[in-house]
Amino acid sequence: MMAPTRELQLLELFVALADSLVDDFDVVDLLQRLVDECISLFDAAAAGILLLGPSDELEVIVSTSERSELVELMQLRVGEGPCVEAVTTGAVVSVDDIDAIADRWPAFAADARASGFAAIHAIPLRLRDSTLGSLNLLRDEPGALNAADAAAARALADIATISILQQRLVEESELTQAQLQRALDSRVVIEQAKGYLAQRQHIDMDEAFARIRSQARSTQARIGVIAADIIAGRLLL
Repeated sequence: MMAPTRELQLLELFVALADSLVDDFDVVDLLQRLVDECISLFDAAAAGILLLGPSDELEVIVSTSERSELVELMQLRVGEGPCVEAVTTGAVVSVDDIDAIADRWPAFAADARASGFAAIHAIPLRLRDSTLGSLNLLRDEPGALNAADAAAARALADIATISILQQRLVEESELTQAQLQRALDSRVVIEQAKGYLAQRQHIDMDEAFARIRSQARSTQARIGVIAADIIAGRLLL
């Protein structure tokens, strides 16, 4: 008997993450697929990942929408919020109702509400004593992830962490930092392509990013390559 569609989706995502444990993989593509899949898997409105860069500053590396990116960037600006705390403490931070933490994180609560979010689940990307960032699931309605979903999300975050750190297991840590820097550089190109496409086609940033992702998947190319081709004028979407 065939397993439910959601279960198959989760299994396929685990396989995709495991397949990344090779010498050559693109961190941005891997993490973008992770947050994209998390939307339907865990009934989230948006998802995003923060990563520590070479200078130990948090950066938004992938997100599913401008809304989620806005909130995460706001947390970096004010230095507060569940996502930041998940990275600094290495512990899962769940907020079932944004209104309940207004006194603790007033700036975050205000901006989250303004963006339409009501709850957040922040999972550290952590292996033993190393914390690289956080996987953040945002919801439009108050409420917690159920135990099964929370466990599955943590397992996905753990595999993603291992994927990022796998080079560190066999080589010097500088190589992993260089890989993260390449991911951050790729993200800059992607952001530029989103803005260029949005302006040229008179569409919003979410639609521009959706077109870039669709092109990358249909051609089996890396998102950064598609973005570079758009900026260079070699590709029109």
